[in-house]
Amino acid sequence: MSKNNVNIHIVGAGISGLIAAKVLEENGFSPVIIESSNRAGGRVKTDIIDGYQLDRGFQVLLTDYPAAKKFLDFDALALQKFVPGAVIFYNGKKSIMGDAFRDSSLLFSTIFSNAGSIVDKLKVLKLNNQLKKKKLDAIFLDDEKTTYQYLIDFGFSDKIINRFFKPFFGGIFLESELTTSSRMFEFVYKMFGEGLAVLPKGGIEEISKQLLNSLTKTTFLFNRKVSSVKDGEILLSNGDKILSDYTIIATDPSPMVDNLKNQKVNWKSCQTLYFTCPKKIISKPIIGLVADKESLVNNIFFHTSISMENRNEQELLSVTVIKKHQLSEESLVKKIQDDLNTFCLITEAKFLHSYHIPMALPNLNNIQYDLNPSETQLTDTLFIAGDTLLNGSLNAAMISGEKAALGLLEKLS
Repeated sequence: MSKNNVNIHIVGAGISGLIAAKVLEENGFSPVIIESSNRAGGRVKTDIIDGYQLDRGFQVLLTDYPAAKKFLDFDALALQKFVPGAVIFYNGKKSIMGDAFRDSSLLFSTIFSNAGSIVDKLKVLKLNNQLKKKKLDAIFLDDEKTTYQYLIDFGFSDKIINRFFKPFFGGIFLESELTTSSRMFEFVYKMFGEGLAVLPKGGIEEISKQLLNSLTKTTFLFNRKVSSVKDGEILLSNGDKILSDYTIIATDPSPMVDNLKNQKVNWKSCQTLYFTCPKKIISKPIIGLVADKESLVNNIFFHTSISMENRNEQELLSVTVIKKHQLSEESLVKKIQDDLNTFCLITEAKFLHSYHIPMALPNLNNIQYDLNPSETQLTDTLFIAGDTLLNGSLNAAMISGEKAALGLLEKLS
């Protein structure tokens, strides 16, 4: 059968779907991507509102992600670097913890930070060195425990756990009690320790756009919602049927495939609110952590501390909320403004826009780093991709998209 005559569809134009299409194109195929929204990117999107670029949720790219190094052109993304550390707001004071080996300006502030004891800071160095030597496959073969238990077992005090680890990694894992797997903690910690946290100058969606623009033989069908998928056929919510020789489902497959409907993925949610301010209280590109338990704010970042393609006259501040609450948007905005004033001394934050992201990260157990291409095969002609197969990360989304495409290619061969 000619490659031109093989009818391949990909459901979902997120990162996994784009990578799957890229791999298929490189092997001579011309897939069709069916996407429910009006553009590619999935959860990796940026909007322009009132002249400001707003990422849908506070997101960063870690430059040491192996899959990102493989599939992305970092130079073309005009990556803006974060300072490797955090400003910690606690009890009306702020201090800085950071990696002084990579940024010497953080040395004295880290030594004198009230986020942990000297013993805690020595243990941070020990953990850095330990994970730099640990291979990725070894991390994902270890027994799982909660991140909180891992930190306790390592000997960290409640002080540094509550003031640094909980707000910092809680913002990454989108849960405040650090119940996330220790495998994920070691993986993310290693990525932060060996690479940089960065954002493209044009916002996080530049990653999606770069992948999209690299596709020359892929057809896109936007604003088409898929209701079910089975061998040989894709049914759209409007009743239309699409015939397909092979299909990759690069989104949560459980609502679409009959025998998976009892295997629904659980998701972590978050809210990101954007504010404008006349001035920024953190001048460097470094994240701010609010360690007071009374605060609904988990972390803040002044996006105008890095170069942006789209910005207006005021400073742009993002606020991430991971705690559950029952507040209306109006009440939430007022609570956030009060918290910013009380805990961060930010007094003139004007609300701009908010995002509620109900499916921000998959809530997974027995997380993995990689999988064999054959493991993505669901039926004779159906394959699945997405970070739900491995772990909640951009790296996992890319790996799963690649492996689903390779699994399909193996089937064809």
